[in-house]
Amino acid sequence: MSDSSFIPLCVPHIRARELDYVRECIETEWVSSAGPFVDKFEREFAREVGSRYAVACASGTAALHVSLLLAGVKRGDLVLVPTLTFISSVNAIHYCGAAPVFLDCDDFYNLEPDAVELFLRDECEREREGVFHRASGRRIGAIMPVHIFGNAVSLERILLAAREHDLPVVEDAAEGLGTRYHADAGAALAGRHVGTLGLFGCFSFNGNKIITTGGGGMIVMNDESLAKRAKYLTTQAKDDEARFIHNEVGFNYRLTNVQAAIGLGQLECLADFKKRKREIYERYEAGLAGIAGLRLAPVPVNAENNHWMPCLQIQSDVYGESRDEVMSRLGGVGIQVRPVWELNHRQRPYLGAIQASLSRAEALHAITLNLPCSVGLSQTDQEKVIRELRRGR
Repeated sequence: MSDSSFIPLCVPHIRARELDYVRECIETEWVSSAGPFVDKFEREFAREVGSRYAVACASGTAALHVSLLLAGVKRGDLVLVPTLTFISSVNAIHYCGAAPVFLDCDDFYNLEPDAVELFLRDECEREREGVFHRASGRRIGAIMPVHIFGNAVSLERILLAAREHDLPVVEDAAEGLGTRYHADAGAALAGRHVGTLGLFGCFSFNGNKIITTGGGGMIVMNDESLAKRAKYLTTQAKDDEARFIHNEVGFNYRLTNVQAAIGLGQLECLADFKKRKREIYERYEAGLAGIAGLRLAPVPVNAENNHWMPCLQIQSDVYGESRDEVMSRLGGVGIQVRPVWELNHRQRPYLGAIQASLSRAEALHAITLNLPCSVGLSQTDQEKVIRELRRGR
């Protein structure tokens, strides 16, 4: 990528091993949902994150949908979720016939433990059949923390609140592959990979994630019976493959052998990709230091971060340009940046959803831009981004 070329936000980085594995799929004609690479990718992924089982899916959204169903979320239930997340987290709740309860985020864009505790304490009550939202009478079905931008959620108190109220936790770790809690993060979290602390953890392999299969996802869990159920539901709920007997409604949520082959090759590069992501983050941190009104958002100190996507925070009255003005100016010189996703309580399908105070999410949304961070981002291109930001209006 030359200094004068378009600098994309975040694109895949494919190496030779992926091509070798895909060639093997084509030569053996195992290109669809059957084939050895799916099983191997699942085994190696489970080993990487430290879970007992992994089930590959067609997308991270599919992984969330099935996980919520298996966690017991039913039609009419409520699920606690941050408003600051990509809409797929919320859509998966809707697919179950349930509805979101939008909660605020912390300084790292993640679900705020205080918000979870306060909502359960002040807005809900425990009955024999479960925990119910007092105002609507609807059952709370689950809690869905989301590890935004690879930042590890401060999960200890959320897990404790879930245990106290007997609620399942489904972790949306779509952006979190490679993020692991430090040994001193607390007894419940120490050394664990994000996505492995709840009943289920869900990952995404979309093209902009730290590793990709072009599109795809993974569910991880430690319960063998749940792993078998997840595999069953994601492969059309076949009870007799020879006679095509289906006793339940299943889903065509399978990952193909070709996609798994790409994923396996990418997984083998994860350590190198994390190293590059850290270098990119640290170069931004150094290059933007001292610019009045700009700050690279810090990451939580409780984990080794995968630095998936850096966040630039803009204090417009000091810097002299708003977030949208910076985005427009950088776009004009071929640098792709993006704002944080629109907050979900403002999205048309969810305007009537239950919500708590969302002041921090609204404040962070207004000032944040994501910066180019592809694994293959050259130093020359990154210096161009930094130079344009230092130049200001």
